Amino acid sequence: MNRAALRRAARTEWGPLVRTVRRAVTHDRLRAIPMTLSAVGLTAVFQIVQNQPWGFEPVQRLGSVQAQLPWWLALLRTPLSLFVPALDLPVWGALAQVLLVFGIAEISLGKWRTLAISYVATLTGTMYARLAVHLGPDSVFGLPADAAKVIDTGPSAAVVGLAVYVSWRYRAWFTCAVVVLAMAVEVVLKPNLAGKEHIAAVAAMLTLCAVDEVRRLRKPRRDAYASSGQRSGAPASRS
Repeated sequence: MNRAALRRAARTEWGPLVRTVRRAVTHDRLRAIPMTLSAVGLTAVFQIVQNQPWGFEPVQRLGSVQAQLPWWLALLRTPLSLFVPALDLPVWGALAQVLLVFGIAEISLGKWRTLAISYVATLTGTMYARLAVHLGPDSVFGLPADAAKVIDTGPSAAVVGLAVYVSWRYRAWFTCAVVVLAMAVEVVLKPNLAGKEHIAAVAAMLTLCAVDEVRRLRKPRRDAYASSGQRSGAPASRS
């Protein structure tokens, strides 16, 4: 494939999304991503505080989720767990993920939809962890009992979910397929809690995308039916 063909493929794949992001950043600059900047700041604050002798325990009580916790407590902690960096990973990775992926999502989807999708992806992972421990290590979808004690925090599930949803929404099919394939390879090479939670987040996002597609297909039909009914002059039916 020559360079011209590659450029055409890149424009087809990323052109609409790049134009959307470029317009927002050019016009509003950092004002285009206030929620993302707040999320980056909150993640940085949690990282600083949890590394203080006095701060680890409060951060864990606010945003640390484990499969062994009671349901109600896990649900209370899940929203903030997204912004608590994982203890075994470098914080710069979490900050870069939030800034890049959340920023693109906030511009292309809006802040409230971005928050909703990131929460759904994170919550799906939290729910899956409990199911996996219940299934046990003998199931391909299961995990050993020790996984219930693993501290489950960080934005990775939300980042994966947003990447899948945004690429699907903007018809970046190749990018969407690469993200899904990468998560599948990850769980094959390292079938731990994080990897399987990422697959759960992907499954949740693909389900949302499928529902969105069905709604899009039905909307023109409803609009066409309503238009034809108005043109016919038939009175509206009453139930």
